[in-house]
Amino acid sequence: MVRKGNSIPVLSLMPLEVLLFLNSWYYAVYFVAEILLFIYKSLLLPYVSPNLTLDLVMLFLFLGIEVIRIFFGSKGNLCQRKLPLSISLGLLAPSALMAVYYMLLQTYVLRVELIINAILLVFYVLELILVLVALISFSSVVVYD
Repeated sequence: MVRKGNSIPVLSLMPLEVLLFLNSWYYAVYFVAEILLFIYKSLLLPYVSPNLTLDLVMLFLFLGIEVIRIFFGSKGNLCQRKLPLSISLGLLAPSALMAVYYMLLQTYVLRVELIINAILLVFYVLELILVLVALISFSSVVVYD
């Protein structure tokens, strides 16, 4: 409990912020690697045009979801706000589903895609744990006016 006039404790999680920062850089590399892998697969494998288009459109949707998720996660953590952190947590499920799709269900899955998506899923599991810890710690402080 914190009374008016007292300083509010800093509850932001440094490990969560570091993980979100690393995930943003990893996802940038992931996105470029996936684009290059799609170019490789479209040149060497008998990729059906509608399937390639679907996979590429989904990759760009994945990019949008991931950028929004990382932004809200970082802002929610730094500002110690539950709503942006909850939005980030809600967007974690579609991001994880997209990673599973690119890991197992797309038209052609290369071994390198299996590895980079598995690493991405490890990031997601760690972020899930840290976001839940942050939400619990943000909920435990009561500020009186």
